[in-house]
Amino acid sequence: MNPPEHQSGPLWSPDPRRAGDSAMARFWRSTRETEGLQLESYDDLWTWSVDHPERFWPLVGEFFGVRAGGAWTPVRDSSELSGAGWFPELSVNYTAQVFAGASRDRPALVIAHEDTPPVEMPWAELRAQVGAVAARLRSWGVRPGDRVAAYLPNSAEAVVALLATAAVGAVWSCCAPDYGVDAVVDRFAQIEPRVLLVTAGYSYAGRRADRSDQAAAIAARLPSVTHVVQVGDAPPKGWLSWADVVGTPADLVTEEVPFAHPLWILYSSGTTGLPKGIVHSHGGIVLEHLKWLGLHNDMGPGDRLFWFSSTAWMVWNVTVSSLMLGATVVVYDGSPTWPDKDALWRLAARTRATYFGTSAGYLTASQRGGLEPGRDHDLSALRCVMSSGSPLPIPAWHWVYEHVKPDVWLDAPSGGTDVCTPYVGGSPLAPVHAGEMQCRLLGTRVEAWREDGTPVIDEVGELVVTAAMPSMPVMLWNDPNGRRYQDTYFDVFPGVWRHGDWLTVTGRGTAIVHGRSDSTINRHGVRLGSADIYTAVEGLPEVADCLVIGAELTDGGYWMPLFVVPAACVALDDALRGRINDAIRRSCSARHVPDEIIEVPAVPHTLTGKRLEVPVKRLLQGVPPARAVNAGVVDRPDVLDFFVRLGQERHANRGNA
Repeated sequence: MNPPEHQSGPLWSPDPRRAGDSAMARFWRSTRETEGLQLESYDDLWTWSVDHPERFWPLVGEFFGVRAGGAWTPVRDSSELSGAGWFPELSVNYTAQVFAGASRDRPALVIAHEDTPPVEMPWAELRAQVGAVAARLRSWGVRPGDRVAAYLPNSAEAVVALLATAAVGAVWSCCAPDYGVDAVVDRFAQIEPRVLLVTAGYSYAGRRADRSDQAAAIAARLPSVTHVVQVGDAPPKGWLSWADVVGTPADLVTEEVPFAHPLWILYSSGTTGLPKGIVHSHGGIVLEHLKWLGLHNDMGPGDRLFWFSSTAWMVWNVTVSSLMLGATVVVYDGSPTWPDKDALWRLAARTRATYFGTSAGYLTASQRGGLEPGRDHDLSALRCVMSSGSPLPIPAWHWVYEHVKPDVWLDAPSGGTDVCTPYVGGSPLAPVHAGEMQCRLLGTRVEAWREDGTPVIDEVGELVVTAAMPSMPVMLWNDPNGRRYQDTYFDVFPGVWRHGDWLTVTGRGTAIVHGRSDSTINRHGVRLGSADIYTAVEGLPEVADCLVIGAELTDGGYWMPLFVVPAACVALDDALRGRINDAIRRSCSARHVPDEIIEVPAVPHTLTGKRLEVPVKRLLQGVPPARAVNAGVVDRPDVLDFFVRLGQERHANRGNA
């Protein structure tokens, strides 16, 4: 599979003076002096960082003033590719590091809702609330290693609860309140939390969504819970109110824990089975997020980060980590498109965000909707737009520079929940090319491999990581012998982490992510990337959304349909089908042209916005719905019936042929 052609000229180049003053440039200069090395290019710095983790990671900690007890040596006491075994002599605390970035002059949080003006929370107030909640957790007998679970939206209360949990050394886990009861219980029942925090409801698209019944049902199905705290309305009998918990003053006390001590549990999507609990460590997240946000994103005191996300997405955890750098976090509980599609751009302007993060889908919708945020809103403070969740189509890259801001830095990092960080992403020192990540991140030995394990340049391969990263999981929950961990990440290349994306590392050091390799289209022996097809199709204004599947059939055949949601007032007729095929043939190749183009009422996604390629493929192959997909984590579960019926009809027709 060859990578598609991308524009060679840069869309953006960094201002030389700002680049020279960036944290990345200062770290580079410091490393050259400390290590006595030339390190003439970024590639030299990257190579040194992955060849010498025993020097690189302590220097990151020193550069950012990580508060740690003990020694930075030895670096590892394990050869396994995981987050376990790092810095066994070191003790840290995530919350302590967050408050190391505190400022008297700038707020810690800006709290935004759909229908009220944003409100600022000073660092002193954040510290007071975290101290109060941490003290209450300790009074309930919560100790290091115990679990605290939350059913909360993106809110100040969620930030406070996470930091309080980490201060105690307990383990945090959160689900967004748009998850159904079964989906939440599937996650929380595994980890047996002692404390449960819930919301009585949340706002979305101008309406109040009552979640009190769901909260009660979740609590009833978690026998390990000894205390339930409700945010919002007066709690039921036997529960506590959030106001009471934060209303009892207490000094903040943080518990020093071993570097690899569990910090939080994130979850795999759970679309095709019980979600895996992915456990990250205090120290691993501190180092990795300081490196990513501080070096690669050049974030620091005075910056304001507004990254639209729910608490179910790793991005939310990352936004909290930006507090370690002295940044202010904008938390928003609401819809991205209410009262209109400009909602997030308006809020970015109103909160004076310097960094605005959102999904590739929102940027694409803004482009296709003809929005002009740079004309309609004051984005003078904005210096970086971050796109995540899926590959950003090429037209959206150009739209950002034409209609948002010509001198903005567009960063599209690509990584995953598994490591809670990107493998490839931004650099304040490098130009931006459409469709490409600027670099491989420092300390991350990421490569593109052929099937035989050969690393390749300028050729599409499997995204693999060949050396341990501090933010790799310390374990999967309820996996005492590590078998699930091995089966999840090392099933293709023994001893080498396979992420499950197609990647091209270019000759100039940039990277292109082509979509999921585990949903690969393998047509007549030629592997095709779904993301390339999406880029071609989504460039047509007549198409609102699409999904492409490559399904092996029981009789040995292969079927590659493209499912299309037409734009409003557009009919999917033969003429439009022809334009779609022409766009695919022109942008990709004749091999990428689908067997059929089928209209669908909607494309199903996970609750974090990812297309359900693999589950839909399984439905089309006749796998029973209960085995193919967990409807509780799908944004439009009603649409699944369409694919079930289609799979059944095709199976019957082929059987009668």
